[in-house]
Amino acid sequence: MTARVDAAAPGRAQGTDGSAESLVDALRAAGLAPEADRRRIAEYSYDASNYRVTPAAVLFPRSEAEVAAALAVCHRLGVPATARGGGTSMAGNSVGTGLVLDLSRHMHRVLGVDEDARTVTAEAGTVLTDLRAAVHAATGERLTFAPDPSSQSRACLGGAIGNDACGNHSVRHGRTADHVQALRLVTADGLRLTATRHGVEATDPGDAAATARAEHLTAELRDLAAGHLAAIRTELGRLPRQVSGYHLRHLLPEEGFDVARALVGSEGTCAIVTAATMRVVPRAARTGLLVVGYADVVDAARDVPALLRHRPTAVEGIDEVIVETMRERRGADAVADLPTGRAWLFVELDDDGDGDDDDEVGGARDGLATRMAELADELTRDGHALDAIVVTDPVARADLWRVREDGAGLSSRLTDPATGVTVESWPGWEDSAVPPERLADYLAEFRDLLTRHGLTGVMYGHFGAGCMHIRITFDLRSDAGRAVFRAFCTDAARLAVRHGGSLSGEHGDGRARSELLPLMYSPEMLGAFERFARLWDPAGLLAPGGLTATRPLDADLALAGVGPGVGARDLGLLTSSNGAHPVQACIGVGRCRTSTGGVMCPSFRATGDEKDSTRGRARVLQEVVRGTIAVDDPAVEESLELCLACKACSSDCPTGVDMATFKAEALHRRYRRRVRPRAHYSLGLLPLWLRATVHVAGPLNAVLATPAGRAAARLGGITGERALPRFASARRLREELAHVPDSVWHVRDRRPGPRTGAGPGPTDAPRTSAEIVLFLDSFTRGLRPRVAGAAARVLGGSHTSVACSAGHCCGLTYVTTGRLDAARTVMARTARHLDGIRGPDGAEVPVVVVEPSCAATLRGDLPHLLADTPDADLARRVAARIRSAADHLGRLAAEGRAPAWPGGTAPDRVTVQTHCHEYATFGNRVQRATLTALGVGSVREATGCCGVAGDFGFTAGHEAVTAAVAEQALAPALRADPDAPVLTDGFSCATQTDHLGRAGHHLFELLDPDPVPPTRRPT
Repeated sequence: MTARVDAAAPGRAQGTDGSAESLVDALRAAGLAPEADRRRIAEYSYDASNYRVTPAAVLFPRSEAEVAAALAVCHRLGVPATARGGGTSMAGNSVGTGLVLDLSRHMHRVLGVDEDARTVTAEAGTVLTDLRAAVHAATGERLTFAPDPSSQSRACLGGAIGNDACGNHSVRHGRTADHVQALRLVTADGLRLTATRHGVEATDPGDAAATARAEHLTAELRDLAAGHLAAIRTELGRLPRQVSGYHLRHLLPEEGFDVARALVGSEGTCAIVTAATMRVVPRAARTGLLVVGYADVVDAARDVPALLRHRPTAVEGIDEVIVETMRERRGADAVADLPTGRAWLFVELDDDGDGDDDDEVGGARDGLATRMAELADELTRDGHALDAIVVTDPVARADLWRVREDGAGLSSRLTDPATGVTVESWPGWEDSAVPPERLADYLAEFRDLLTRHGLTGVMYGHFGAGCMHIRITFDLRSDAGRAVFRAFCTDAARLAVRHGGSLSGEHGDGRARSELLPLMYSPEMLGAFERFARLWDPAGLLAPGGLTATRPLDADLALAGVGPGVGARDLGLLTSSNGAHPVQACIGVGRCRTSTGGVMCPSFRATGDEKDSTRGRARVLQEVVRGTIAVDDPAVEESLELCLACKACSSDCPTGVDMATFKAEALHRRYRRRVRPRAHYSLGLLPLWLRATVHVAGPLNAVLATPAGRAAARLGGITGERALPRFASARRLREELAHVPDSVWHVRDRRPGPRTGAGPGPTDAPRTSAEIVLFLDSFTRGLRPRVAGAAARVLGGSHTSVACSAGHCCGLTYVTTGRLDAARTVMARTARHLDGIRGPDGAEVPVVVVEPSCAATLRGDLPHLLADTPDADLARRVAARIRSAADHLGRLAAEGRAPAWPGGTAPDRVTVQTHCHEYATFGNRVQRATLTALGVGSVREATGCCGVAGDFGFTAGHEAVTAAVAEQALAPALRADPDAPVLTDGFSCATQTDHLGRAGHHLFELLDPDPVPPTRRPT
């Protein structure tokens, strides 16, 4: 098995006549619906590993019967088949030639929870967090599903079984194998079996072929175990995280001939698991989190044996590079204050039956709190800890656990805390495990090994279980770098074995480590492994390339042949300054496939299709940079069609993938000097049209309200299912801006002067400096003049001199529709204008932008798009000054200068829809933090995209997705409190709120001290 490496190129497995079409035809003849277009193949050629393997077709089975039918076809044609769930394997276990079966799309039902038996049964495509939620709901939160790998919000049950996943709480609850009760299986030739704790049987007792196969397997597996008793007993089960190889120890007589658990960790090479019955465990009533700071990870590891004596539920570790990367990507407040140190352990304890249930965690008399305080004292007094703190705030605890859970993604694009430089790191040796008492010595030697090979690595993981997830700065693009990769992994395997460890602790061996198993196991054991696999799959068709038909660990690497100096092409925003390709920042961790938490990815949450995830789109664009798909190929258009360009991925994605930017570049290249979609003219040029609509607003609004007007809008690519916003007149804008404090003055391009008829406030003399700049964007001027007036009045009452800029555009709509040349022209003009507005002595004063999407454009896109132009330095200066309304008001509150609420009292509660661009650029807590600082009693956040997202929700063809996205967060939040004021600073969010039957308000409107009375507002 693993001793024999298959070095032949994998190719794209095909049917008996040598064509992928024959496989597709055969599957369709069996009543199935395979897909084999270029876009779909690109999406499924990758997982979260270093590898790229192209399948012949992809299937989304809806039932076990369809899985069986598909495997019967593959067996007849001699085509390999690989099962896949969330596609988050870091070892290459969910890519393969032939047919890939994605069980996550349809086979995700929780079939039943039995509280008395303490079991749950679910299909293999069930996401682990969904499974846990179902257990909580069915048992009143008394029981829970224990395995909780960091990818649990998108990883599926079948994958957890295939890899023997563990998670943060494995020090208490063990591995997935420890929870398996029974597995429903389909064999390589399409038979349906059930593996139990005491054997294997036909799923349908009346199925003669399956019954015969079960009897054959029973006899052969017993013979296998009997023939290798000594080797199995001495080589397997030596440490808590010994996941490498097959789990044959469960076949021993003393284990009760446990076939179900013997199959856990077989990585899909024996049979495809379609459903499983799993054990569930009591849920802790209370837990507490102790964060302990250390000088480095080695010192942290030295305290692990002492920690384990306290029976913690989790002992997880991270180093400072991950923390700094999180803060760099998501803002300084993204990580709670940590104790002194450069590495930290997160130690979770539960009540363990002590303490008074009526006391809260953290209370002075709480037994749990006392235990935690005693442990902190012990570690700082007798251990290696520098400092320790007990974290009681639920939000801070959740933030810290998210840092740990996002470790794989955050560590792939690291920000050096000393230099601010971002470097790439990769898996490959990210899952070794050693006995916990040997972890410190192992890590010390491991650091020396990295140095000898000229590499660096970031270390994090399950310290309490001795399992380390180490991302390393491999160069996988060059021949020399790949040679180092191979040499290092080989030496690292020897080091782990020397410390009594396992090559894999929960991710599986797969393509990354199977070749190295001969360094860990004897020839006898390797032979037993091979026989075990062949008993189940004699033809070797299931998941070849990993544990079976093993490929070299440096074969099929996704970065081979792609990168600086290798077929380099200038692809604009798809190419970074060093010639690499930013789309390769997507390493497949799949956080964009989550259904809750954060905002990313609203389109995937609406459709459940991989093509509509950030990852799926990135994979297609990675093929563009490889040259296998052209940028104007329909595959690219299909992939990007439902991207809302919400930018949430730039913040929520652990690797910082910014799909909105990539989409802009793709559209730019596709439509340059070509006819564009109609909506690109009607909506994409909206700032241009708004210059004219202010002069004809009344007649235009009247016409658009008629059937003829609505038909004209449809001709412009605008949906007929949504009311168009009403255009504002120039007179109305003047009315609002005339009713402002004297501290507000109008500024034009570097020529401040006396007030004109269109100016916002009275001035008796030219003004040359300002305390702040108020930037009235195109949307605010042309569609929400009341917000323009409110902004001027609020800021005019808080500052002595407010320069009001009301004649420029941020260029947002040009960016989102891919008119990047026009965007650069508009942005450069605006940047030069804003750079000329200064404070006293030329000070660079803040620029407050009313519309949050425009603020985000000027903060983020402006310096990016003008980076290689003569205005680059100017753009960076201006971008650093940009603030959203909430950002600026929050700063005023922190300085004790918060504007007063009209009537003197803040609302007792507010529902807030944060604009996605503000969420991504200014921080996911900017609105909540500001409202809290301003005295609002309760803030209900609709954390998610509203569904309109600029032109997306107004474009014909997007209606269903827009409605589905609204239901993810905004609509439920509105229904939850129908009387609370709704805060929608973004124009898109306001229009969606209006569409849902509520009125949305800008924060400036809620704070407006002297709004223009409705009777004075022109119609």
